[in-house]
Amino acid sequence: MGALVEDELKLFVNSVRRYFSVTTSQEPQITSAFLGTSDIEGHDFNGLVSFSGTYDGHVMVSMPGKLLRELLLLQHETDLSDANLLDAVGEIANTLAGNARKALGSGLQISVPVKVQGASGIKARVRQHPYVITLRWNHQPALIVVDMERRS
Repeated sequence: MGALVEDELKLFVNSVRRYFSVTTSQEPQITSAFLGTSDIEGHDFNGLVSFSGTYDGHVMVSMPGKLLRELLLLQHETDLSDANLLDAVGEIANTLAGNARKALGSGLQISVPVKVQGASGIKARVRQHPYVITLRWNHQPALIVVDMERRS
């Protein structure tokens, strides 16, 4: 297995920026990017997409309910139930995965998003130290965890 290179990681940062810019007309502030050294504390709503093929691992989007509600309201959505917030974070994870496939090639297989509610620690599954991207949008925190490697 091979570690991701800088350009591969940048595609996730750029994809997050593009998602918010298109959806809200306001780009998020990327607050940090680092290697996680232990369980990562997430937010209440999590969407996880797994990859296989040319890359193995997963990407997780973790956001608080307040941020997701604001996103849904901007899209003129009136159903702000927890189930709809989970659907929204799953769709964001799916969008990032689709953008990754465009950049990383058609050999990248993508799972259906898994949606999880609860802020329990996020455990790395592939890398000992997954890549973590933290951001703020409209004063709300969020994070993206990239826990994947390129097959050799």
